[in-house]
Amino acid sequence: MVHRSDGSGTTFIFTSYLSTVSPEWKSKVGASDSVNWPTGLGGKGNEGVAAFAKQTLGSIGYVEYAYAMQTKASTVLMQNHSGAWVTPTAAAFAAAAAGAQWNKAPGFYLLLIDQPGAKTWPISGATFILMHTHQTNAATAHQVLAFFDWAYKNGDAMAASLDYVPLPPAVKALMRSSWKTIVGPDGKPVY
Repeated sequence: MVHRSDGSGTTFIFTSYLSTVSPEWKSKVGASDSVNWPTGLGGKGNEGVAAFAKQTLGSIGYVEYAYAMQTKASTVLMQNHSGAWVTPTAAAFAAAAAGAQWNKAPGFYLLLIDQPGAKTWPISGATFILMHTHQTNAATAHQVLAFFDWAYKNGDAMAASLDYVPLPPAVKALMRSSWKTIVGPDGKPVY
């Protein structure tokens, strides 16, 4: 097993998945951005993991999807929560995001781990934007949300061209609706 030697979000998502599907992994190793791996080689960054995996006969490792696609790395089939065997594709990641219960996740913090659905990839994650609900500068907060609104409207093609997966439209709508809870010093919504 080739793993990251440095802390990373990729490691956090991968070890979170392993902790979800294996009680033994959860109790002995756990989930974190940096864990005490019981075995294997550690490579720095996606590049290091990919290099060791390529050079070590019979090895397997993990890298982020965009890196795997851009370097044409070999990938594996995985059995998902629903029992289907799936390949890592943008559509499989989007299916995990689309079927998740975002409305039940405080602050929309949700790991897309082992989500139900026949087409979902079982090890997925989203990038988060954090903002205080009480802003000291309403104009700046408005500009920040205006940027994210623009990105939600115009960024899907750019994200896809970089091998990242845009959020499904329903998830974007849910995120946008939460923005009305972000208020300025006067208590009024900033966007």
